[in-house]
Amino acid sequence: MADKSRRGFLRTIFGTWFGIAWTALTASAAGMTLGTIRFLYPNALSEPPSKFKVGFPSDFETGQVDNRFKDQNAWIVRIRDPQLGDIIYALSTTCTHLGCTPNWLEGEQKFKCPCHGSGFKITGVNFEGPAPRPLERWAIRIAEDGQLEVDKSKKFQKELGQWDDPESYVKV
Repeated sequence: MADKSRRGFLRTIFGTWFGIAWTALTASAAGMTLGTIRFLYPNALSEPPSKFKVGFPSDFETGQVDNRFKDQNAWIVRIRDPQLGDIIYALSTTCTHLGCTPNWLEGEQKFKCPCHGSGFKITGVNFEGPAPRPLERWAIRIAEDGQLEVDKSKKFQKELGQWDDPESYVKV
């Protein structure tokens, strides 16, 4: 005679191979359904803004590299270009070899990558080590309030001739 109590019913459902199989199937189907529902709601990433202000052009000295914005992946450089005169540009702090962050060595007037020894001149041009190409520049302009504004959504590469683009530097 079969046990007709509640305990007997639960033992039959969960205590037999048949019951275990149905429980596993139900749990798997529920997991896949929840996974599908989760897939429909993508992760929202909180990224820093691509545009940021770095100060007034007069804040930067000729022949100097400003490290204040290194954590925002930009060095602000002011140099005297033979053709253009005084210009300010924003260099990316990402080495073009394997993506490490070079350091500015003031005494040697160069960027030196600690990972594999690539060296870059103050202009961003590679001259030593395994880096295959120069550092990239970010777009830079003078905002309405007179401050320099760097836009990391636009990059300029020397080997593609993009450093001649007026958006890659500001004449001072």
